[in-house]
Order: sequence, then structure tokens, then C-alpha cells
Amino acid sequence: MLFTSYSFIAFISLLFLLYYIIPKKGQWPLLLFASYLFYFLCDWRYLIFITVTSVSTYLFGIAIDKVNVRQDEYIKEHKKELSKEDKKIYKAGMKKKRFRLILMCLVLNIGILAVIKYTNFTINNINGIMHAFGSDNTIGFVDIIIPMGISFYTFQSMGYIIDVYRGTYKPERNIFKFALFVSFFPQLVQGPISRFNDLSKTLYAEHKFDIKVFTFGVQRILWGFFKKLVIADRIVVAINILKDNPEQYGGAYVFVLMMFYAFQLYADFTGGIDITIGVAEAMGITVAENFNRPFFSKNIKEYWNRWHITMGTWFTDYIFYPISVCKPMLKLSKASRKHLGEVIGKRVPVYLSAFVVWFTTGLWHGASWNFIVWGLMNFVVIMISQELKPLYVRFHNRFNVDGKRWYDGFQVIRTVLLMSAIRMFDVYRDVPLTFKMVWNMVTDFRISSLWSSTMLNLGLDIADYIILFAGLIILFTVSMLQRRKAVRERLWDKPAVLNCFVTWLLLISIVLFGAYSIGYDSAQFIYNQF
Repeated sequence: MLFTSYSFIAFISLLFLLYYIIPKKGQWPLLLFASYLFYFLCDWRYLIFITVTSVSTYLFGIAIDKVNVRQDEYIKEHKKELSKEDKKIYKAGMKKKRFRLILMCLVLNIGILAVIKYTNFTINNINGIMHAFGSDNTIGFVDIIIPMGISFYTFQSMGYIIDVYRGTYKPERNIFKFALFVSFFPQLVQGPISRFNDLSKTLYAEHKFDIKVFTFGVQRILWGFFKKLVIADRIVVAINILKDNPEQYGGAYVFVLMMFYAFQLYADFTGGIDITIGVAEAMGITVAENFNRPFFSKNIKEYWNRWHITMGTWFTDYIFYPISVCKPMLKLSKASRKHLGEVIGKRVPVYLSAFVVWFTTGLWHGASWNFIVWGLMNFVVIMISQELKPLYVRFHNRFNVDGKRWYDGFQVIRTVLLMSAIRMFDVYRDVPLTFKMVWNMVTDFRISSLWSSTMLNLGLDIADYIILFAGLIILFTVSMLQRRKAVRERLWDKPAVLNCFVTWLLLISIVLFGAYSIGYDSAQFIYNQF
């Protein structure tokens, strides 16, 4: 069920009505029912996978907590007779039990994700290796259903079990409440990846109807529709023509494609997240923000602190830090310092951990080498930036450019262009072709070729370009205004007539200027594939 479909609008409209007229104790059970119904309407087979993840993670969380309780009770009962060494040995034994439990949970659920998403990718690579060695044998591909949002709810569940293992919080004792945490339907399509201790504060609470909260939620939903339908789904027509015909559209058109895709991806992804947050907000539920004006970033590292924030923090907290401080890595760090010197040795654990994170990030985005190379390109750029940081500092001090608006603007443009270039691996979906086209853009960039009528042969007419340009101007203006105070807050402080007028104007703009196919159908969200 696509977020921008008639069926989804009818679905959430009915849900909002029922949510506020039923007894408040029934609100979270209603959400659980609605979430499973949503998944069922998409494909009933999806329910099997999300139920397995929910039940298994819940049971392992309870089991880990029981080990902790048993440990505390035993030490309390035998406090006088246990020496420090005895306590240490006993705790080490209980830690091994907890570790075995979490390992089983991770293997089961990450294993399900790996089998579903990467079996055919693995088979394809094995076939390639066999053919490279002259074998004509081929392993057949497997027809496997890929449940919608499996990467998101799997990572969200595994973050939960790791936090329970670490003792960050106690496990949820109500299996149905936990099932709601895993399956909360607005997040299933494309995130964000919520933390249990954050989402649970409002997910299970009783909510009275609040006109301001509900209005803010609806406005956020409409803003997401605007981004998706007016900008992303309009520009995608030209993108498809440009990327599907690389031999015809090279040079400056590669740059056009690069920028068009940057606009589309941002409008599509943030639009979907706006709808997610808006649906939850309309019911009084707080979902984590996933973007913070990433196109205003001055470097790649800052960009990833602003883009897909919940994914970045997930990889940092659950992969980067555990790897960088694990015993094998500490041993490697010690050996590196001894044999390679202090300067290089101290970088080994950081860079190796970062490499694993970015390799995994690329693989998470898709079972394809173009995504892996995309992830590793981010790693390379960030590591080079880290190594060149002393030179940057010297340059800034020498020419006193820090804080200068023109230099801040230069850094922002540089970051946008660099990130957009790296994302070309996502566009062409072919590693050699991507390198070829980016190189062609640099060596055969003739801006005069854009002034011909070819730009009007990309599926967009002059009216489309005007609407697209106006939409991007509005998007930029809102982003600038948001720096100090949310636009919705600004409108709420104004007369109610103005607030209603702007909301209706936004709705009318979506209806009149949205890009639709036959039957006013909308294109799928990009991040649905992940």
C-alpha cells in the first residue's frame, strides 16, 4: 500500500477517526491491529517474517533478562560467602550465557535478512567466478520473496536486543506491545530506525485529541506529499531517460542527471519520512527525525550526520564502536603500534572499523556491487578528509576563511557535488559504466549542448520545468526558514485564517501540480527497495 495512494489516505483517515473515538486504553492495540492489517494488505506472506522476528527477539530479550535477574539474586543470597574472585568467575559465566543468547538471536534474524536479500547476489558472484575459471556450470537463482521494510524492522529489532544485552533498559514484558514496536506501520516502508526507549514513550501512551498536534501531523503529511508528487515523481521521468541512454546522453547531461537525481532522492526520501512522522504525530506519537538539512553540510562527515540520521547512528553504535573496542581489534592496534609506529598504528582500528561500517552500509542498501562500491567511496573520501585535516586547518588559519559566507557557500556546494557524484553508482547500477560516465562528464563537458532542444526531449515540457523549479525554490525557502523555527510553529502563531489558507494552498498545489500516471497513481518510493 503506497503512502501516496488513495487506499493509504482512506486507511489513515479511518484509523485517525477510530483512534480518537475508542477508549484510550485501546489505542495501542488498535495500532497493532492496523499495522498488521497494513502489512497483510501489502502481502499476507510478509506477516510470517515480521512475526518470526518479533516473537524471537521478544523471547530472547526475556531470556537475557532472566539471566541478569538470576545473577543478581544469586549474588545477593550468597553475598557473605562469595569472594571477589568467586563473584568475578560467576559473572563471567553468566555473561557467556547472555552472549550465547544474543548471538543466537542475531544469527537467526540477521540470517533471515541475509538469506532473503543476498542469496541470489551470492549465487551470481559464484557463477561469475566459475565462468572466469572456464566452467560452464551455472547455479540457478532462487525465487525468494523480499518482505517490505525487512532491513528497517530487522535493524530496529536487533538494536533493541543489543540494548537489552547491554543493560540499557529492561525488556518489554508485553509481547503485543513489543510486536507493535517492531511493526508500527508508518516506519515499515522506509524507516526511520527507532530506538525502543525513545519510541515507547509515546507509542503506548494514551492520547487525547489535540487540534494543534493533529494539525501539525496533517501539515507534515501534506508537505511529504508535495515533495514526493510535485518534485520527485515529476523529475524521475527525465532521470529514467538520461540513465537508460548513457551513449546518447554524456558530457554535460551526466551532470544534469547527477543533479536531477540528487533532487529526486532528497524529495522522495524526505517526503516519505515526512509522511511517516506526520502520521505518527497526528496520533500524538513522536518518531525520530531522520534528516537535518543535509544539503547545507560543509563536508561529507557532516553530511552523514544530517542524512538518514537513524541509520548512521545505528551503524555507529552497534557496529563501529563494538568492532573498534573488541579484544581482537585492541590486539591488532597494539601490534600495529609496535610494528608500524604510533602514528599509523593508532589509525588501524579506526580505519578498519570504518571500512566494515561502510562496506556493510553499502550492502544494506542493496545486494549489488554498485552499492558496495558506493559505500566504500564514502569511506575513502571521509578517510582522505581526516588525513588532510591538518592541511585544512593550516589553510584556514593562513587565509582566515573560517566563518566567511563565501567560503561556507563553497564548502556546501563542494559537498553537494561530491555526494551527488558518488551517488551516480546508485543511478547507473553498473560500476564500470558509472566510472566511464563520470569521467565523460569531466572530459566532455560542453554546457552549450544543454541549450539545444534536447532538454525538452527528456519527457518534461516547459510547464514541467517551471513547476519543478518553483517546487525546488519552495523547498529551499522552507529549509532556510526552518533553521530558526519550524514553519508550522510560525503559522500557528499567525491568525487561524492564514494557517488554514496555507494548508489548503499546499493541498491544492499537490492536486493540481502533482505528477501522476494513469488513474492518478504514484510511483513507488526509492527506499522501499531497501
